[in-house]
Amino acid sequence: MPLRLPDNLPAIELLKKEHIFLAEASCSRSEQGLRPLKIVVLNLMPLKINTETDIVRLLSNSPLEIEMDLMKIKNHTSKNTSAEHIKTFYKDFHALKDRYYDGMIITGAPVEKLDFRDVTYWDELIQIFDWTRTNVNSTLYICWAAQAALNHFYGIPKYDLPSKKFGIFKHTMNEPYMPIFRGFDDEFFAPHSRHTEIHREDIQKVRELTLLSESEEAGVYMVMAREGREIYVTGHSEYAPYTLQDEYIRDVSKGLPITIPVNYFPNDDVSKQPIVRWRSHANLLFVNWLNYYVCRKNP
Repeated sequence: MPLRLPDNLPAIELLKKEHIFLAEASCSRSEQGLRPLKIVVLNLMPLKINTETDIVRLLSNSPLEIEMDLMKIKNHTSKNTSAEHIKTFYKDFHALKDRYYDGMIITGAPVEKLDFRDVTYWDELIQIFDWTRTNVNSTLYICWAAQAALNHFYGIPKYDLPSKKFGIFKHTMNEPYMPIFRGFDDEFFAPHSRHTEIHREDIQKVRELTLLSESEEAGVYMVMAREGREIYVTGHSEYAPYTLQDEYIRDVSKGLPITIPVNYFPNDDVSKQPIVRWRSHANLLFVNWLNYYVCRKNP
């Protein structure tokens, strides 16, 4: 089995329908005398079960054997996930801080309109950011987490967008021979759903940062630091097929200003099935991250 997960985690049953957890698909590291890779996920998204499932789906596409822990912010109460679920499957940072991990994923969060230092859990979050540099081989920062960590470590500012960047956007690679892009097409698609952005000019001023990928429409997409020990992705390659649809319906029902997600519904017809244009590259992104940046000697 590629991933060792907590018993009864909802993602297990949801992904069995996709034949994710077939034993014969796994090349067991333990059978070869190698320990499983250890991954920890700090899940800051409001719909935690959905995000868990999205991440497990992508991690499971690798034949590597993985053990996954779920981390939470100690003094933050989730309004969209049951307290029982959090209590059963998540651990506070202080319970995990003495452990070493091969990889860490820190998700986005619906707080991007706030100044970083106005986020109620900012102090604990930057403590976790700093901890990754001594206790994690490679950390993958997603969406708001990418903006937050780039600001914390390198002083990169974020900028408000005039309207939400929302849809599926085409990207190109500035460094196509980097291992993270192994198998990628020259152009590839990824979802974005955000109200703020970072600018390439700010990234290029910092010697320690490498701008790996960007989009004419969506701007900066992927940045790397410390030889891949930090990878920053401003989009949501992990999104499931209907996530943008759900977000669109949610915002419409709340009367919020929202446009139809770009390059998502055929002919922008919301009554039709969305077109998934990013699945293959999402899988390549996570597999390449595991193979070339996570699966290496401890820091």
